[in-house]
Amino acid sequence: MTNQRTTVKVNSLGFVSHSESSSDPFRIDRDGEAYVPTGDGGIVLNYRVGDSVFALDADHPAPGVSLSHPNPDAAHALVAQSCIGNRAHIRTGAAAGAFGAVLGKRGEGSRVLVIFTPEILKLIKPDDQISIETEGQGLEDPAMESSIFNISSALFSDLNYKNKSDGKFRIPVRTTLESKLVGNGIGRPMPLWDLDLQLSQTPADVSDIKIGDFVAITNLDSRFNAGYRKGWVSVGVIVHGSSPQPGHGPGVTIFLSGPESEYDFDIQPVNHIGLTEEKLLTLAGKMI
Repeated sequence: MTNQRTTVKVNSLGFVSHSESSSDPFRIDRDGEAYVPTGDGGIVLNYRVGDSVFALDADHPAPGVSLSHPNPDAAHALVAQSCIGNRAHIRTGAAAGAFGAVLGKRGEGSRVLVIFTPEILKLIKPDDQISIETEGQGLEDPAMESSIFNISSALFSDLNYKNKSDGKFRIPVRTTLESKLVGNGIGRPMPLWDLDLQLSQTPADVSDIKIGDFVAITNLDSRFNAGYRKGWVSVGVIVHGSSPQPGHGPGVTIFLSGPESEYDFDIQPVNHIGLTEEKLLTLAGKMI
């Protein structure tokens, strides 16, 4: 059972970011070839929860919109306090009044990733203002050594991970991965960052890896700054697609980390259903 104290709710403001580039539009891929990155930030119209992380010819594509804030301190607070499952409320523009849900976060550029229905997404433009009802940081299970973070209390309760018979977290995951596969994000504070998996193709033991999948990363302690720790495990949700850059790849927002002894993973390499668009948006709608 999670803590009985009420976690704080803060209405935080974000601005829909524009996709950005420098005067040199190229990046260099893992083979030393130049490419023009697309899909990194801004508003991505043709990518959704449930799509493969390798579906687009893009660089770190995330479904929906990326939010940030022009004030660096406000941007950091927005990202640190926003949690998976938080409700998003569009305040300005053609889609004002519509609601969405937080899928996760990206460290670079201090971004919160928010999904909406396709009909709403088409109405959103860069610089539209969206408020996030941030809540979830501070959640804990007093009986466990594991830390819970980056996830709303409503979503964590809905996932119903705690096994009453043995007290462990029983979690369905697409796969388990070794911490040696983690690239960008290692050593970074998890309330502000995601972790990139250095994968350029689907691992042989799974049918696919999709946006919304749950994955477990072994020998990784992510309670504070993510780093190697033997016998510990971190659990997260896939929030963005792959990248041609060396050291980068599909991104994971971590929301659980603790000793392996507190977990019992149900590995589902083929028929895994993680977070769905329907679950996130339905839960956000119930918060109205």
